[in-house]
Amino acid sequence: MIIRAMHPLRAVRRLPRYPLELFVWTRAAIWTGTLLTYLVFEAQYAQPLQSSGPEEGVEHDVGWAVDVWGRWDSGWFLAIAHHGYVGLSDSTAFFPAYPLAMRGLGWFLLGHDLLAGMIVSLLACAAAFVVLWRLGLPLVGEESTRRGLLYLAIFPTTLFLLAVYSESLYLLLSAAAFEAAASARWSRAGLATGLAALTRVAGIMLLPALVLLAWRSPDRRGALARLSLALPLMAAWPLYLWVQFRRPFLFLSAQHAGWDRNLSSAGPFGGAWDALVEGWRGVRQLVAGSGHDYFPSIDHSAMYGAGLNLEQLAYGILLVALGLVAWRRLGAAYGVFVLGSLALPLSDPVPDSALLSMPRFALGVFPVFLALGTLGTRRRLDIGIVTVFGILLGIDLARWVLWIWVA
Repeated sequence: MIIRAMHPLRAVRRLPRYPLELFVWTRAAIWTGTLLTYLVFEAQYAQPLQSSGPEEGVEHDVGWAVDVWGRWDSGWFLAIAHHGYVGLSDSTAFFPAYPLAMRGLGWFLLGHDLLAGMIVSLLACAAAFVVLWRLGLPLVGEESTRRGLLYLAIFPTTLFLLAVYSESLYLLLSAAAFEAAASARWSRAGLATGLAALTRVAGIMLLPALVLLAWRSPDRRGALARLSLALPLMAAWPLYLWVQFRRPFLFLSAQHAGWDRNLSSAGPFGGAWDALVEGWRGVRQLVAGSGHDYFPSIDHSAMYGAGLNLEQLAYGILLVALGLVAWRRLGAAYGVFVLGSLALPLSDPVPDSALLSMPRFALGVFPVFLALGTLGTRRRLDIGIVTVFGILLGIDLARWVLWIWVA
């Protein structure tokens, strides 16, 4: 009995220090920086958000230090946690795992769902850092894993790993699926894959990637059979929508109605072409200056539209390039996951902003950070990456506080 009682303590002692220390100091620094930015620009923060969706009504929960992490899509998650999926609304574009976790924890917190969402995000982020550490060590070695985790921790959009968004939970589940597959725990990999697909639509891209790993397993049939546990979990969301609304793929039409996303007949090549076209328009806008408007349908100024599209194009090119590096250095399964995950938003571009939210989607394709970690062996490049990411993170924190669209 004494030995059994010691097991939890031993498990705690076995937790790696580096990813947890990295989590603590980077989240503390980001939170502190955000609060200081809020205090400096408080008058701007008080301006109402111009929107027609539930995000306009993001409620105050426990105080400004926490409420600042409820922005834009947070309103949708809060509405789902409060009321569920009501009618044929655009809320079905948001998959259920994260708002259900918010609602469950929020019940224990006496209805403070925004606080619950932030806690879920932080816990999932900490766990994801640990899982990525364990996954990366045998793949790329300790030094590259250290760098890769650092790059993820200070990536410009890493603020979404604190916010009331589903990014942290999806990152944890996708990394856990690969970690379980790498150690031949195929049932656990199937469970994590199914839950990831209930968190974000991109979770479906875990399945073909993990099938590649299962195919190479000595017990191929057994591995594939246990991995197939993901399938009924994946089917749960369309099944619920069919029972509730008689439309199993309502989330697709919700994306079109709420965010004007349209499936391209050319698949990801259509979105890639649109992104290049919008990027060229952005270059022309920067050259022409504010006297011309190449982005009349985008909120704010034409120069803002140019900067937004060029930013998204740069992230898209970087992620595709790192996906190819991941394929080469981590293995085909990791490359398939990255490139397949990127193919989804590329196949569903938004007019006048083809790669909308691409910088945020980067957080879900964790192999790109491990791949980037292998490229940072040269000190100058490593310092350059850290410096650029740090500067862009500071800019994104200011945008977040000022209600300027981040990703």
